[in-house]
Amino acid sequence: MNIVTKVSELQRLRASLAGKSIGFVPTMGNLHQGHLSLCARAKSENDIVIVSIFVNPTQFNQAQDFELYPRTLSQDEALLKEAGVDYLFLPDAAEIYHDHFEVQVSEQVISQVLEGEFRPGHFPGMLTVVLKLFNITAPMRAYFGEKDYQQLLLIQKMTAALFLPIEIVPCKTLRAEDGLALSSRNGRLNAAQRQKAAVFAKLLHSDLTVAEIRKNLAAEGFKVEYVEEQWGRRLAAVWLDEVRLIDNKEL
Repeated sequence: MNIVTKVSELQRLRASLAGKSIGFVPTMGNLHQGHLSLCARAKSENDIVIVSIFVNPTQFNQAQDFELYPRTLSQDEALLKEAGVDYLFLPDAAEIYHDHFEVQVSEQVISQVLEGEFRPGHFPGMLTVVLKLFNITAPMRAYFGEKDYQQLLLIQKMTAALFLPIEIVPCKTLRAEDGLALSSRNGRLNAAQRQKAAVFAKLLHSDLTVAEIRKNLAAEGFKVEYVEEQWGRRLAAVWLDEVRLIDNKEL
């Protein structure tokens, strides 16, 4: 696996790969089996796989969340090598945001509700960095998990609106045996919290009504931000002590 840290270097490399299909998996690191499943899908469908690791500061609406985001680069590199990834792109914030985030991408409908309401500024930061990474890597296909479903919808919408020649490939959410969606933030849960987090997934996937799910989550000690049904999904976000969890279920 080749590691590239500079935008200009990756752009030169990308030019040398003309004629090959490129699959791209953008991540923020602290990789788990969910990420690796995206890599495996990309590897099965493309000649070359590029993975990026970039903890994007502009999509964190709370500075503490950015600081506490787990960084496990050595472990991540080992996992990606084992997965057969061809190139790892490791840019720094100064390079990605040489414009000081003065140029931003925003969307005015989907981004205004749910995550957009509770995480102001999150979606412009996310869309901006994804567009930058798309322009740098110029993939044929890009792979995103369905756990962040609203994010997936926005990336699909941006790609279509801006006529980007990229296929956005949705990938099913991977779950632990107890049903909890795999997430980098799960690593911040202690043993007792981790056990309790499974209740969130169980309730979300139950046959209860939205109102009943909210009531039961609150009774279990979760701070509920939302449980809503939109876009053919039931989506939810809760706080378990200082850790925020999101999930969704196809209806």
